[in-house]
Amino acid sequence: MSLSLLLIFAALAILGVPLAVSLGLATVATLWWFDLPLSMITQTMATSINSFLLIAVPLFILAGQIMERGGLSERIFDAAEALVGRLRGGLGHVNIASSFVFGGISGSSVADIASLGPITIKSMTSRGYPLPYSAALTMITATLATLVPPSILTIVAAASAGQSVGGALAGGLGPGILLALALAGYNTYISRKRGYGVVTTFDLRRSGRALLRAAPSVGAPIIILTGMFSGIVTPTEAAGLAVLYTLLVAGIVHREIGWRDVVELTILAGQLAGSVLLILMVANAATFIFTVDMLPQKASGFLSVFGSSGFLTLMLMGLIFLIVGMLMDIVAAALMLIPVLMPAAVGAGVDPMHFLIFMVASLAVGLATPPVGTCLFATAYVAKVSPEKIVAAALPFYAINIAVLVLVAAFPQIVLWPVAWLT
Repeated sequence: MSLSLLLIFAALAILGVPLAVSLGLATVATLWWFDLPLSMITQTMATSINSFLLIAVPLFILAGQIMERGGLSERIFDAAEALVGRLRGGLGHVNIASSFVFGGISGSSVADIASLGPITIKSMTSRGYPLPYSAALTMITATLATLVPPSILTIVAAASAGQSVGGALAGGLGPGILLALALAGYNTYISRKRGYGVVTTFDLRRSGRALLRAAPSVGAPIIILTGMFSGIVTPTEAAGLAVLYTLLVAGIVHREIGWRDVVELTILAGQLAGSVLLILMVANAATFIFTVDMLPQKASGFLSVFGSSGFLTLMLMGLIFLIVGMLMDIVAAALMLIPVLMPAAVGAGVDPMHFLIFMVASLAVGLATPPVGTCLFATAYVAKVSPEKIVAAALPFYAINIAVLVLVAAFPQIVLWPVAWLT
């Protein structure tokens, strides 16, 4: 039964049918063929989005859109450049730091590239960084937005798995910080080795102006994360605060957007959120078939050959996540894999939160890899360089990603300690 669904889904996806539609049609066809009640589709789809937590998805997307249009992202980059841009390899560090901060507001990797990408790539190439390297680093750092809170994928995955959204968002901080530090270490090494960048003297006045100018923009992630992890607000309320704060900064402080822009951005955010939530709805309908077919139990039985080794279980699952993430939308991938593999991981002694964040970190790699990596092609478009050249320059970054995944699988504390501290 599950195999029939997956084969129909794969065939439709290959033919170019949108993923959400492919999965929905495959679910309907499977229910009809095996004489199961079609009414389960409408019931599960309606139930899946009847959640206050999921309101955070369109709100965080809207906050990211306002940041991009309202000049907040540009000011964040300028502040980071004022602090570390003067060092050898400094603009690479600026790229990493600005993506980390921007990801802490938008939760979207593609939004990161659309807003920060043109600024970072132009600045790096003008300072002596090769274009393919600049584009590759921009692409990889954008995936940080999928790890650090408020990651859209983490919110959707945690809600689908029945886990604490706040806890999952906190858990993403550990792998996100680890990946950012690893990228910064490599950037320092390669910049010194090949002479990338230009070393300049520190200008206190210029740095002060840049930091003062960026202070309202940088305040957004501080307010969001402090409010959410202190328990003052829920993730959904934090998303509402993010929209309100970025709107005030962009409209009143910076004066770069008006009411017409707000209407346009709201419609765009609704469209983007609708595509994500539609996938969630049809994936929950497909989960009904997986449950009836006892696919989670079959997966647990297959993975039992590794005994009770949570590390080996995660390593095998990581391979699956990497392959699937390369071939399909990562939100759809997560929602299809959670009900199948999460019970098997828990049965092997893996903490549910550890599994969720490891899955998110693994799938995030697919954003930057061919054949369907959205960050890869978005970066190629922004940088005006072929995807093949970006992939070649990004090979060391892929290796860093894999090393971070192994560490996250081997040391659950990377995920669980931030959860314990912040929630």
